[in-house]
Formats: sequence, structure tokens, C-alpha cells
Amino acid sequence: MKRRNVILLPDDLANKIAAGEVVTRPSSAAKELIDNAIDARARRVEVEIEGGGSRLIRVVDDGHGMTLADARLALVRHATSKIRHASDLDCIHTMGFRGEALPSIAAVSKLTLRTRVDEEDAGWELRVDGGSDIDERPCGCPVGTSVEISDLFFNVPVRRKFLRAVSTESAHTSAAVRAAALAHPDIAWVFRRDGRLGYRYSATESRAERVAEVLRARSLWFCSASRGPMHIEAYLSSPERARMGAGGLHLFVNRRPIVDRGIIRAISSAYGDSLPRGRYPLGAVFITMPPELLDVNVHPQKTEVR
Repeated sequence: MKRRNVILLPDDLANKIAAGEVVTRPSSAAKELIDNAIDARARRVEVEIEGGGSRLIRVVDDGHGMTLADARLALVRHATSKIRHASDLDCIHTMGFRGEALPSIAAVSKLTLRTRVDEEDAGWELRVDGGSDIDERPCGCPVGTSVEISDLFFNVPVRRKFLRAVSTESAHTSAAVRAAALAHPDIAWVFRRDGRLGYRYSATESRAERVAEVLRARSLWFCSASRGPMHIEAYLSSPERARMGAGGLHLFVNRRPIVDRGIIRAISSAYGDSLPRGRYPLGAVFITMPPELLDVNVHPQKTEVR
């Protein structure tokens, strides 16, 4: 076999490879855009999908928006406003920080970004098809950012082939929006699916009110505890409302949704014999701790922490 020389991968191929880890399905693309909206200090976020998200994902926020220069850089790998130095990784306060999401999504979709800052009278529209060169033009738009993703994985047929049914993919994106709504009750949320309103949550200062609304449960047990710099608040259902699978039990660390089987087991064991075997309570658990004690740079989708 002929020896092959080492080469530097072109940007479009590198972005496609990165997308394989960051963008595994429509819901992961939607979550990345939602994280950006939260970091932009949005007070209202609208998420719309069609065809389970493979045909269309649109996330609109009223955050601070971007200048043209920043919007251009946002579509370049490892360009971010969230961190500046390696030491910043030890104290992450934002949802995103790697600067991979937008270029990775743009590499496997047809992406249109519209954005405007308050200091400017007009905004900018940037289009990228499958990681191609950026097409930009002035546009009229409100302050904030709108990102529209169409034909997700159109140039990665293998990935598209392994997507689940439209109803399943839609449910995953709906769950991602609900998780964000649980973690950020101070933001108003709207979710639409195939042209129909799925749900709408008004902004509130009450975490308990938001949890009850999202989980559709008005009689949750509340408990809280602190140990050292760590504080925990939990809203949990009675054993009678337990369900198969842990999908109804939401975990957050510093308002970041996480997956942690150890915490889920600990919560279930606290119920003792009152919780039937194989069933899990409905609820939401919020853990708050200094960011310097937390490593969120563990998983490509940031769903695991240490």
C-alpha cells in the first residue's frame, strides 16, 4: 500500500468532522442555538421546527445581537466571545464557549443568520450552504439574532439516513426547549412545530411556577439543602406519579442541563420502598456551585460535568 503523506484538512472537511460530534440530530443543533440565545441575554426565545427539524429549525431571540464583524467570525471555528485565555476554562459562566456550534451546523445545512445590534439602524443577513463561502447583505430586522437551518445533513446522507421518525425527532427538540425553559424561568419561550403552537411560557421570577407549568404538576414536593459552596433545590413528585424511565427527571448544574445516572440513583434511593422498582419520580433538581469547581469541557454536547 502506498504511503500517504500527512496533510492539513481543509476547513469545510474539518467542520464536517466537528459536526459529527456537536450536531448528532436536529435537537442538538437547536440546543446549540438556544444556548447562544441565552448567552446573548435574550428575554424571549422562539423555536420553530418543521419535519422533525431536518427540514427547518428556526431560533429567534431578542438578545444583544452581533455586528457584521462578529457575525462573520461566529461562522468560523473556534471564534468565540465567551473565553479569551486557557484559564477561562476553569471558570465558565456561559452556556457555550468552544466556538464550534455555528460553523459545525453551517457545514451540514443551509444556514441563514440575521442579526442586528441596538447601535445600528439596519441588520445583516449571512448565508452559508454546506460550509460554502459566506454570502452577506444588509437587511431589516429587529435587535437580536435569528438563525434558520434548512435541509440539515443534506450533504451527509449517512447521518440523515439514521434520523428517527419525524415525531421522535420533534419530541427531542421539544424536550430541549422545555429543559431550557426550566433552567431559565426569567426568559419567555415559544415552541412551534409544523406551523402549530406547541407551547408558550411567559417569563416569571418564580422557579417553582415555571417547574409546575412545564412539568404540568401542581403538587410537587420541594426540598433544599446546602453543603459548603454547593446549594441544591429539588421539586419532586410523590411516588404515585412515578413513571417508567428517568426522562421526566431533569437535572441542572448552574442552569446547565446534564445527564448523571449517579444523581438519579441517589434521588430514587431516597424514596426507599415507596418508589416501585424501575420507576422514577417526576421533577427537576437544580444544583448551584462556583464555576471554578466544575469542569463542563468534558462532553462534545456539554451534557456531562465533573
